Amino acid sequence: MSAAAGAAGDRPAAHPDPLLVACALRIEQAALRSAGRGSAGAHTLLRTGMGPRAAERALTRALERPGMDRAAVLATGFCAGLVPGMHPGDLVVAEETRDPQGAVACTGSALLAEALARAAPGRTVHIGALTGSDHVVRGQERAQLRTTGAIAVDMESAATLRTAARGGSRPVAAVRVIVDAPEHELVRIGTVRGGISAFRVLRAVLPAFYEWHRSLLLPRR
Repeated sequence: MSAAAGAAGDRPAAHPDPLLVACALRIEQAALRSAGRGSAGAHTLLRTGMGPRAAERALTRALERPGMDRAAVLATGFCAGLVPGMHPGDLVVAEETRDPQGAVACTGSALLAEALARAAPGRTVHIGALTGSDHVVRGQERAQLRTTGAIAVDMESAATLRTAARGGSRPVAAVRVIVDAPEHELVRIGTVRGGISAFRVLRAVLPAFYEWHRSLLLPRR
């Protein structure tokens, strides 16, 4: 898939260090677009297409645009939970993203988790390692990834943040909404209740992304 920019909230931010929010799927883009209308914040929304290679290509092009050399990058969308007891609609905040090419430490994960808890009250927020895969993970492979210490898996976050970190020192983060979990596997996103729940949560959490971005401006003690 090719990269595509979104609508109202997708204009480059006026802030000198803009926020780039990257997702892979049209349904993820639709949730974030609808959330961005009339919201008190600004971001650039990038749909990368599915898979790590597409994410790397799209993000490389996006960060080459004028004014994006210092942009904060946040990867988001849906994921598969690896831990028994997780539910569709739970949130995952990455402390690091990892794949066979290495690991990238995330910025301000605890602050981001707190902001998400306020944006989506009643939803469980999990913090831990988010691992990458080049294919949809199911069944026994999910259990095997759990033994590495990861709590969730998706196809784009690791490649997105690795590409962002390669471009220099910039804040990076990853937030994913669980769309299926060990006891709640989905056949296709959007066809069952779990997919609908995840869509609604993703639509609700954009203010937390803005709060995280604003926190980056505060002086560090």
